[in-house]
Amino acid sequence: MIPPNMPPVPTIKKKVKFGDVEIDAIYRETRKPPPVEVRVDKEGENWDGLEKKSLEGAGFGFCPPLNPRTYEAEPGIICEQDVAVSLRDGTIIYADIFRPEGQTGIPSIVSWSYFGKRPGDGFDEWQIIGVPPGTVSRMAKFESPDPAFWCRQGYAVANVDPRGIGNSEGDACFFGTQDARDGYDFIEWLAVQSWCNGKVGMGGNSGVAMTQWRIAAEQPPHLTCIAPWEGTGDLYRESLREGGIPAFSFVNFIIGSFVGQGYVDDAAAMAVEHPFLDEYWADKIPQWEKIRIPVSTTVCWNHFHLRGSTEGFRRIRSTKKWLRCHREFEWPDTYSAFGLDDLKRFFDRYLKDIRNGWELTPRVRLEVMDAYEFNYQTNRPEKEFPLRRTQYQKLYVDAGRNALSFEPVAGASKTSYDAETGFTTFDVKFDEDTEITGYMKLRLWVESQGHDDMDLFIAIQKLGENGGAMPMHVLEEPHPGAWGKMRVSRRELDEKLSSKFQPVQAHQKEEKLSPGEIVPVDIEIVPHSRFWHKGQQLRVLVSGHYIRDENWFEPLTWDADNKGKHVIHSGGKHDSYLQIPVIPPRYVAGDYIYR
Repeated sequence: MIPPNMPPVPTIKKKVKFGDVEIDAIYRETRKPPPVEVRVDKEGENWDGLEKKSLEGAGFGFCPPLNPRTYEAEPGIICEQDVAVSLRDGTIIYADIFRPEGQTGIPSIVSWSYFGKRPGDGFDEWQIIGVPPGTVSRMAKFESPDPAFWCRQGYAVANVDPRGIGNSEGDACFFGTQDARDGYDFIEWLAVQSWCNGKVGMGGNSGVAMTQWRIAAEQPPHLTCIAPWEGTGDLYRESLREGGIPAFSFVNFIIGSFVGQGYVDDAAAMAVEHPFLDEYWADKIPQWEKIRIPVSTTVCWNHFHLRGSTEGFRRIRSTKKWLRCHREFEWPDTYSAFGLDDLKRFFDRYLKDIRNGWELTPRVRLEVMDAYEFNYQTNRPEKEFPLRRTQYQKLYVDAGRNALSFEPVAGASKTSYDAETGFTTFDVKFDEDTEITGYMKLRLWVESQGHDDMDLFIAIQKLGENGGAMPMHVLEEPHPGAWGKMRVSRRELDEKLSSKFQPVQAHQKEEKLSPGEIVPVDIEIVPHSRFWHKGQQLRVLVSGHYIRDENWFEPLTWDADNKGKHVIHSGGKHDSYLQIPVIPPRYVAGDYIYR
């Protein structure tokens, strides 16, 4: 894998039509497959039939030379390797198809992503963060269903290298309509194979989930159900310009890891040339309303795919959809015994027509977090999200006391911090047990002293009775807290997408600040679910930079534009506040409380 700040690589421009608009899209040359010679495993057997002396250049994009063949991958599991599939425009892509030996009339699960269809070949031991060694076989594509499990449950697993990836022809499309149509073509080809029962599903998390939303919106006739676990939806709003603040390094790093024969749609470079949300970016947003098939999705309360998965669940038109919200990181959740069993029941129901009672699964299951590795409740059943019984409550900012108040603050006050290095906090103590589940929003009246813009980084945190931090632990590390971001010059909201609990930025123009100008900004906070016991405190942290524990592993950075001082105003006409979704108990009888 290559570092985020990679050296310049050759680029070209291609005229591509997005909707009704033709745009000069930037394409970056992909990494070329490294030379490979021999590979011998510990038992002296040739795992992939190719000889090679080193694994230099291997990783996500590991790509051995084409070697079409059928072989026994493990006892009872055969692999049709490097199967050529022709797309509607004649482009040839390649897939590895694992299936139980000798069986017919079986369904297939597709993994469609850009990370290389045999990444396990590139490691002495194929391991994923948070997942113990040996849990996932080398047959598994990154973040995808493991054939070592699914083939033994009577499924085929198709690991695909999409257009432009590995040995597949063409130039890679980084999400968007072209990639979705290619997925349609592959699914329709797969469904009519002699061993298939005509039912195809899709599974996988993160990048493998993101492609599912888009392909399902194309409505392939044989796509029967999908399981997008943790997948970003709006690439512009949730990744490259979250809150309007540029964050190109992570996508730059991801695209830079792709291995292929040609070029890849360079979304990181396009984010510079196309800074506003135009047709290019709209093409990468899933058409949620076109998804009508059964969907099982998950969200991790502490991961950057959170917003996209939640939006997907809310906005798709399927009458058969399920959401499970948890606090652990996506990879250990995906490969846990619980996760595998849950997904198997879903796939068994819709890909095998086994009437196993799946429909009785609660539409929404919540882990209500508490602190550290503890939940207040796990898999609590609900009927919808956000919850209908939500009571929205405002906690008003008192800048003079660095506090939050349950009542509006009459007197005007302000506080400030160094825009590049400083921060400020506002705290409130709960005098009764309080559950916050759903969408928060933060309204701040702000002023920039010494600059014409402000980048704000928000974290919602939990403190104990004595004021000490009580973070959630994810992968055994303290998480920074529920977050929101805002570039103040991008404060204009999209009136069609915004609601009383979720402000959504329009990203159509810049509104720079004048000296002394005080403006209101409505900041979207990602969905959250957490319990505050009586006496514990909620803290709003506001800063000009992202604050996290030094051990937190995600390589996320933002190109903040902050100078001078940030000033926050409150009280009187400056009604700064945090709106929280309070969930009342379902039932109270004396001292008995049922949540």
